[in-house]
Amino acid sequence: MTVREAPAGERAGTGSAARLGAVHPGLGWGGAFLALLALPLLVRNGYQQYLLDLIMINIVLAVGLNIVKGFAGQVNVGHVALAAIGAYTSAVLSTKFGVPFWFALPLATLATGGVGAIVGVPSFRLEGAYLALATLGLAESVRMFIGVTDYLGASIGFGAIPSPLTGEHRLDSYYAYYYIVMMVAFVGTYLAYSILRSDVGRAFMAIREDSLAAGAAGVNVRKYKLLAFVISAFYAGCAGSLAAHMAPGFIHPDDYNLTRMVTVILMVVAGGLGHIWGGVIGAALITLIAEWSRAYYQYEFIIFGMIVVLTMMYMPRGIGGYLDRRRVMRRFVALRGPGGPQGSVSGAIGAGGIGTSDRAP
Repeated sequence: MTVREAPAGERAGTGSAARLGAVHPGLGWGGAFLALLALPLLVRNGYQQYLLDLIMINIVLAVGLNIVKGFAGQVNVGHVALAAIGAYTSAVLSTKFGVPFWFALPLATLATGGVGAIVGVPSFRLEGAYLALATLGLAESVRMFIGVTDYLGASIGFGAIPSPLTGEHRLDSYYAYYYIVMMVAFVGTYLAYSILRSDVGRAFMAIREDSLAAGAAGVNVRKYKLLAFVISAFYAGCAGSLAAHMAPGFIHPDDYNLTRMVTVILMVVAGGLGHIWGGVIGAALITLIAEWSRAYYQYEFIIFGMIVVLTMMYMPRGIGGYLDRRRVMRRFVALRGPGGPQGSVSGAIGAGGIGTSDRAP
């Protein structure tokens, strides 16, 4: 493989491409935001609007799980338990103490983050299946505790949770509530993308690949493991609070059972572990499949199992990994064309084909 000196004109073009690349992310985020603003115009009834709201909430939930599992490589099967804590904390604050939604949401998020710090402590000594069992025990403990606590509605459920109030207008319709959950999902996705690109994200990825090597390289493994669980808990608590205040304002312990946890994990796996946009697509896809298959609830696990098997067979790195591979191949083929540097694999990498996706390398 030979290395040639790029002509001045080509170097100038490279600089222009770099400047253009710096502009493109902002344009992409802006375009996505405008598309989300206009999305309710495409729905035809209240049920479809409800699905849009549910998809946005699940995006927040899936992105949070992706941070701790996809970025940091820590197994957490108790993510829905954190969502339950956020939901019931927000519900209690709103109904028992009269706290407005705009304060109950951040308070529930912070409270869930504190619980996430406790959940993250076992990760100091446990990994893999052992950590999965520990977090699964937490999930079931939280669900059973709620189910026997009369103050939290016990097995009857917790109702009469008020919708957000702006001035004298209550946002109790799915259409109005969409713009709240959409903004939270959009900002949460952008923050996750920023974390992936930061030093914190690189520390998470180093721990995921090899925690011993990361520690030897100077990464504070315990600190970043704990931070991953706390950030993930913030997302789960926020999603739980949003779900609690969405019409009809009713939550039940069975909303956070093992089936729900499998659904959330499937969102992340189908989308691609460590892929931001893949996780968003996976959350939307699995939410729709779960809703459409509700009439066949007795076959729910069979349907989800088939999705996992097919994903592992044809897209082992999820939807995000599949899209990344297609993008890299298209750019590499383009570079090997008549106008590209023949045989230059480094040219494909430098052009952004490899290592510039939204996935952790």
